[in-house]
Amino acid sequence: MKLYLKGEKCYSEKCPFERRSYPPGQHGKEKSFRRRKTSNYTLQLREKQKARRVYGVLERQFRRYFHEAERRMGLTGENLLVLLETRLDNVVYRLGLADSRNQARQLIQHGHFTVNGRKTNIPSFAVRAGDLIAVRPESRQAQYFKIRKDLLGKRSIPSWLSLDEESLAGRILALPNRQEIDVPVQEQLIVEFYSR
Repeated sequence: MKLYLKGEKCYSEKCPFERRSYPPGQHGKEKSFRRRKTSNYTLQLREKQKARRVYGVLERQFRRYFHEAERRMGLTGENLLVLLETRLDNVVYRLGLADSRNQARQLIQHGHFTVNGRKTNIPSFAVRAGDLIAVRPESRQAQYFKIRKDLLGKRSIPSWLSLDEESLAGRILALPNRQEIDVPVQEQLIVEFYSR
């Protein structure tokens, strides 16, 4: 499945997934190559790995997010997606201030963003409803953010976020619900994977 991990490259004909849609290896192109029927465990593992790769989270972090989602009230799968969506690197990506989550992570680590006026360089920082994420005044003069300001209107942002394009700042209006999260993940399979 195409996960759009490479930013703008995934929307062009240069996308690696588009160039080779067959399995890797010596026998990938052969017609006689047969795959076995996938087990439930395989489906659950692939779904977990897909969610991990989409959000760029390591295994231990992902397991920690899952245990936190279990402790919260409500459905565990939806809580997990909300926890992943409210990471600072994901919010910067959703606001359109970066082309991919990897790029957003790098920009945050380089100290270009503030959360409620305080410089933050931790990509996994958990934002809450009402938080203000802004590009630091010193960083607005950088060539990247001057170009980014012109591109902001092209991508739509989710309804749980608001963006002030002039000041390069966004606000978390509310925590997202499952209908507002457009990631192609079946969270129930992830819950079943960890409930074995």
